[in-house]
Amino acid sequence: MTPFASMRINWVILKTCVEEKLVYRSDFAFATLVRFLPIVTQIFLWGAIYADDPGRSRNGYDYADMVAYYLLAMVGRAFSSMPGLASGIAREIRDGTLKKYLTQPIDMLGFLFWHRVAHKLVYYMIATGPFVLVFYLCGDYFDGWPDGPTIAAWIASLMIAFLIGFLLEALIGLIGFWFLEVSSLLFIYMMLNYFLSGHMIPLDWIGENFVSAMQYSPFKFLAYMPATIMLGKYSHSELLFELSIGLGWIILLLLANRLVFQRGVKRYGAYGG
Repeated sequence: MTPFASMRINWVILKTCVEEKLVYRSDFAFATLVRFLPIVTQIFLWGAIYADDPGRSRNGYDYADMVAYYLLAMVGRAFSSMPGLASGIAREIRDGTLKKYLTQPIDMLGFLFWHRVAHKLVYYMIATGPFVLVFYLCGDYFDGWPDGPTIAAWIASLMIAFLIGFLLEALIGLIGFWFLEVSSLLFIYMMLNYFLSGHMIPLDWIGENFVSAMQYSPFKFLAYMPATIMLGKYSHSELLFELSIGLGWIILLLLANRLVFQRGVKRYGAYGG
């Protein structure tokens, strides 16, 4: 297949998936807006924790820093979360519908990637307004915009968060070639993800030794890195180093996905529908 034909197929997949998401746009919009409710409760929670002295620093974060961190971590999670991806792959393996990718000139991982891109595009078409409103109302918790290179690094970190999140969940789903039910593995992954990504609390709160141990972890790129980049926790040289680690994980996970898929297809029986 020529590169032009491949690009054309990817464009058709992206366009079709966007149209599919817009068919039930009211339901999609409602589900998107509901996800913003936990933001309010988290702000109240941290307000209660810092109620005795909002200006007091706890593990390097005062109340304003914590609210800013949580809002920025939510943006990172919005890029890196892939609900239903792993379970969907395992289900297609289990019920036999995976064979549609084997009998047509469509790469499964490529199709799922563009499907997720479409999902995120529609999500942010709807969520941009609420995000802007929340950040506007919480503007007092931010010290202002960082410099240009830091903003560019933040945008790059969001792209890295999306790719690592996609590849991690796809890899779990592909384990379905060997274990038809991956719900237990997915549950363990979600628990580790919530804690090790910095979504629950900043990794700094756990201790300097833990942060050092997580230096080369892929999980920190899912929430912690995008948030701390915008909070100015890194110098420009440190940003390049951290982003290079993220790119390394993308390459490693991509190779792992391809290898597992090839090995899995060899033992795939196409049972089911």
